[in-house]
Order: sequence, then C-alpha cells, then structure tokens
Amino acid sequence: MSKTESDIELVNRVKSGDTSAFDFLVIKYQRRVIRLLSRIVRDPVEVEDIAQESFLKAYRAIEQFRGDSAFYTWLYRIAVNTAKNYLFSRGRRPIPVSDLNTNSEDGESFEFQAVSDNSESPEGVMVGMQIAEAVNRAVEKLPKELSTAVSLREMDGLSYEEISEVMNCPIGTVRSRIFRAREAIAEELKPLLDNSANKRW
Repeated sequence: MSKTESDIELVNRVKSGDTSAFDFLVIKYQRRVIRLLSRIVRDPVEVEDIAQESFLKAYRAIEQFRGDSAFYTWLYRIAVNTAKNYLFSRGRRPIPVSDLNTNSEDGESFEFQAVSDNSESPEGVMVGMQIAEAVNRAVEKLPKELSTAVSLREMDGLSYEEISEVMNCPIGTVRSRIFRAREAIAEELKPLLDNSANKRW
C-alpha cells in the first residue's frame, strides 16, 4: 500500500477480494477505535474485544459502505453501536469520558491560555495538571451524549457532520451538545483559572 492510497481505494480493494487491504485499514484505525471505545467501556480487555468485534462487523458489512461519509466515520459508528450493544447485553451503562484534548484547527474548541509565562516551571506544570484534572472531572459529570459529542470533537477531531453521523442525530443537536458540554467544563474551570491567573510564581 502506498502512503497516499486513500481509504476508499482500500475499501474498493477489499470489496474486490483483497483481504490484505482491510488489514491496512485496521492498522490505520485500530488505535483511534480503541481510544474511542475506552471512553465508553471501562475494562481494557473488553475494549480490545469490542474493537476486534467492530472491525469484524465492518469487514462483514464492507459491501454496504457506499462512501457517503468518510470510512472512519462509518467505522466509528459501528464501534459505538457495538459497544452500546455489548454494555446493554450485560445490563451496564457506558462510562463518561476521562480525557479531553484541547487542540483543534477551527477555533471552536477549548483553548486554555497559559496561566503562567513559564509553563515549563514546576508550578506551571502543576497548574497544567490541575487544569487537566478539573477538565476530566467536568467531563465525567456530563451526561453521556454530551461527553461523547465533545470528545469526538475535541479528541478525535471529527467535524460536526461526522459526529452527527456517528451519533445518529441532527447537526444542530451535535452543536447544542458540544456547546452545553463546553459551558459546563468552562464553569468547572473558572475558579481554578481565576485563582491561578492571580497567583505570582
């Protein structure tokens, strides 16, 4: 496989009977799928099993992939549904997100400004850790649909349209959920950022 070979080319090769092309898709997306699933299911062993089952379902359903959305969006939807079904069959609920990445290219994500000019100092590192812990606590308190939406946006970098497809809801709902999640997280961070900004290191 060349580095420039697109997902759609790989999918077409799989549809033509080239199973090794699917191996490349697994290699490409396995870490992302596991990261997504680990925010839904607590046990790492179960996450691995569900990821494997998700890829197996995707392989079996590859003929149904029409290319209307990106392959990874289709795969994420399969993974999320597989995890939900797995937990439902065991009478359990998904866990909330425990991590949040604050990088995004569109400016619609959290951007934490440094609270210290010297963020590499021990104090700066400690403040950064406190902020990360506060974000984690805030995200864990969110309802599942809010934490999933904001995580897909902030951690995985999915567009609103892609999140809409993964979560099977209108784009307006996605925007609303992400907005509400960001508001709740910002509220949780406010005391910490106010205190940290006023401290002199």
